[in-house]
Amino acid sequence: MAQKAASKPLDGIRVVDLTTVLMGPLCTQILADSGAEVIKVEPMAGDTTRHIGPSVTSGMGPLFMNLNRGKKTLSMDLADPRCREALDKIIAKADVVVHNLRPRAAQRRGLDFERLASVNPKIVFCNLYGYGQKGPYRDRPAYDDLIQGACGLPYLQTLAGSHSPRYVPINMADRIVGLYAAAAIPIGLLAARQTGQAQKVELPMFEVLASLVLGDHLYGTTSVDGDGALGYPRLLSHDRRPFKTRNGHICVAVYNDNHWRRFLPKVGREDLLDHPHFSSINARVVHIDSVSALMSDILKEQDTAYWMDFFDDLDIPVSPMNSLQELIDDPQTRASELVVEQDHPTEGRTRAIANPMVWNDASFELGLPPKLGQHTEELLRDAGLTDAQIGALAVEGSISLAKTP
Repeated sequence: MAQKAASKPLDGIRVVDLTTVLMGPLCTQILADSGAEVIKVEPMAGDTTRHIGPSVTSGMGPLFMNLNRGKKTLSMDLADPRCREALDKIIAKADVVVHNLRPRAAQRRGLDFERLASVNPKIVFCNLYGYGQKGPYRDRPAYDDLIQGACGLPYLQTLAGSHSPRYVPINMADRIVGLYAAAAIPIGLLAARQTGQAQKVELPMFEVLASLVLGDHLYGTTSVDGDGALGYPRLLSHDRRPFKTRNGHICVAVYNDNHWRRFLPKVGREDLLDHPHFSSINARVVHIDSVSALMSDILKEQDTAYWMDFFDDLDIPVSPMNSLQELIDDPQTRASELVVEQDHPTEGRTRAIANPMVWNDASFELGLPPKLGQHTEELLRDAGLTDAQIGALAVEGSISLAKTP
C-alpha cells in the first residue's frame, strides 16, 4: 500500500466553497485533498449532483461522491438574512472563497469581490463562470456542452473524420477549468500573503478552453505575415485513431526520427528511411495520411500482444486500447492505487478516484463525501451562533442539521 502523506501543502487553509455541479467542486476537492479545510455551502436541496445517478441513500449520487470528498457541508437558505450574516462570519475567518455564479448574479446576491473583500480584506476570491466579461456573451449561462461547441470541439471531430459533430464524452471544459482554478488559487494565496491585500481570480470557461484549442490549432497562422493554415494536421488526420490489429486494436506513437529509424528496418521498409514523406518529423506531419495508411497496413497483420512486445522491445511508445472496465483493471491503475475502496457510514463499501498527485513520495489520504448538512451545526457554532439561534433557524427551515452518521 502506498505511503500516505503525513502533512499536506494546504494544511491550515480554509476555503468557503459556494460552487455546484462539477468545475467548482473539482477545484475544491483538489484543495481538500491537499489539506485545506473546505466548507461546502449548499442550498437546502443540496448540490445538483447529489441527485444524479444510482445511490444507496438519497442525496449521495456517484458524481457528488467523487467530487466532494473530504469537505465539510453547511446547508442553508441564503435568502434568509440571518444565514447571510452567518456566511459573512465564516468568510471573515477564511482564506479563500470560490463560487460559479455569473458576475452580475453574484453582485445581486452580495457575493461579488468588492463586498467580500470588505468582509475579509485578505481573501482570495475565485469566480468560475461561462464567458469573459469583456465580450458580448458575458451574461450567458454556460454548460460543458455549450462551451465545447463554442470552442470548436464538435467541428474538429468532423474534420478528423466523424460522420457528424460530437461532443467529447467527458466534461472536458468543466474539468479543465476546475484544474486551472486549483492551480490559480495557491498563486492567489501567495500573492495575498506577500501584499496583504485581497486577490481576485476569474476563470471564464470559454476563454480557458478556447486557449487550449487554439494552442494546438493556431498552427500555420501563428506568423501573421505567413501563408499557413489553421489546424495541426497530425491531430486532424482521419486516421489518428487506434490501429486495428489482427485481433483488436492498439495505440502506438511512432513519432520522432529515432522511432522511425528503429521501426522501418524491423518491418522491412528500409526503403522509406529517405522517402520525402517519412524522412523528418515535419514531413510526416505534412503527410500524416500517408504515414497512417502505412501503419494501418502493417499493424493489421499481427495480433495485439505481438505488437505490444514488438514496440516495447524497440522502446517506442505503445498502449492497449482499454474499455472503461479494462482501465479500472489495468495493471498500472491497480499498482497506482488510483481506484480506492473505502467504507462510508451510510453508503457502505464505496470506490473513489485517488488524487494522482504524489507529494514528497507519498499519496494523499482521502476523506469521505459528506451527507447534506452534516456539519451545519458545527460550522454555525464556530461562526458564533448560539444553540438557540441555530435551533430557531432549523425550526423555520432555513438550515439543515443532518447529523454525522
